[in-house]
Amino acid sequence: MALRPLQDRVILKRLDNVRTTASGIVIPESAAEKPDQGEVLAVGPGKKSDDGKVSPVDLKVGDKVLFGKYAGQTVKIDGEELIVIREEEILAVIQ
Repeated sequence: MALRPLQDRVILKRLDNVRTTASGIVIPESAAEKPDQGEVLAVGPGKKSDDGKVSPVDLKVGDKVLFGKYAGQTVKIDGEELIVIREEEILAVIQ
């Protein structure tokens, strides 16, 4: 990967949303909401505290996570849309 996150930042790739309703209606991509789930692609080393100790990030590459709709910063690398987000903006790990 061409990006290496710093401090407590994490790089995510959005997971695809199901584009069909339970009754079988197909939702076009232009009308579908952006998914709020993603897969962790890279993790920073952690945040430094005032005394110089590093608190490691609780996530690992491959984790599937839930994040807020407007959380993080979207970037485009090699034609792929990725999200750079702080660990504190991630709401939960999907198990």
